[in-house]
Amino acid sequence: MIHPHIASIKSPRTNWVSWLTLTGLLALGSALSAQEAAEKPAKDESSEAAAEAKEEVSANPKVLIKTNQGDIELELFEKAAPKTVANFIGLAEGTKEFTDPKTGEKIKRNYYDGLTFHRVIPDFMIQGGCPLGTGSGDPGYKFEDEINADALGLNDELAVPNGQPHPHLLIRSQSQFQSQILSPLFQKLGIENQEDLNKRIDEVRGAMEKLTLKEAYEGMGYEFQSGLPSEKPMRGVIAMANSGPDTNGSQFFINVADTPHLTGKHTVFGKVVSGMDVVDKISKVKTGSGAKPEEPVIIESIRLVK
Repeated sequence: MIHPHIASIKSPRTNWVSWLTLTGLLALGSALSAQEAAEKPAKDESSEAAAEAKEEVSANPKVLIKTNQGDIELELFEKAAPKTVANFIGLAEGTKEFTDPKTGEKIKRNYYDGLTFHRVIPDFMIQGGCPLGTGSGDPGYKFEDEINADALGLNDELAVPNGQPHPHLLIRSQSQFQSQILSPLFQKLGIENQEDLNKRIDEVRGAMEKLTLKEAYEGMGYEFQSGLPSEKPMRGVIAMANSGPDTNGSQFFINVADTPHLTGKHTVFGKVVSGMDVVDKISKVKTGSGAKPEEPVIIESIRLVK
């Protein structure tokens, strides 16, 4: 299933005592640290910089999503995610080839016309772009993420601050900590067995203390790119839905709330400039199993604003 990861913010937090012992085992104990407040972007007071930013924004392509609930206009971040934007526009405009899920044939047409927002969650996001309407469909191909971890500050945040896993890692169990943090770290350091661990325990502890969120995500398979002016997944942005690193296709979601726990895991490629009230309205429709709207929320068309 392709979707943005949901943080279990309201669920009880797993407790820990220590993340590593001489025997290489984990034990339960003290509580996970509280989620850190999202950093506010620094305000640029320079009129010259503001003018340049305005000029750059005006050059970005815009698209209009017409739905049976109203219209949503988006500005797409062409410099931050050039391949993602080109893919989205190509599918929307009918210029990019894809595989028809019904016939298996490669065709070109306005891909998104008639599809739905198949998954909506209040105070989180609305998701669409699945040709099957189930969340499991794609255009017959997958492509890589376009994310600059450094631009998002993931290189500056510790993965295990004060011996506790960062809340954005969404680690809720001992086995998750083992697979997502310890195993990749052991592999990176060349720790192959218990004897190696016992001999190098201080080195492992030191590496754990310095491990950044960027490095932790890389250990999970994410590959980041430098030079891209990546944006954080805040309220109103559109980002690619996926089933893990580099599994982008056609599905996307629009945030109705800030989602800092998704930073670095999904390519943000635009933002709503008009119609956020429509996004909010869609997010609150009555849903059934799998957060699927009981009455279809139909994407009538997606087209470039010319």
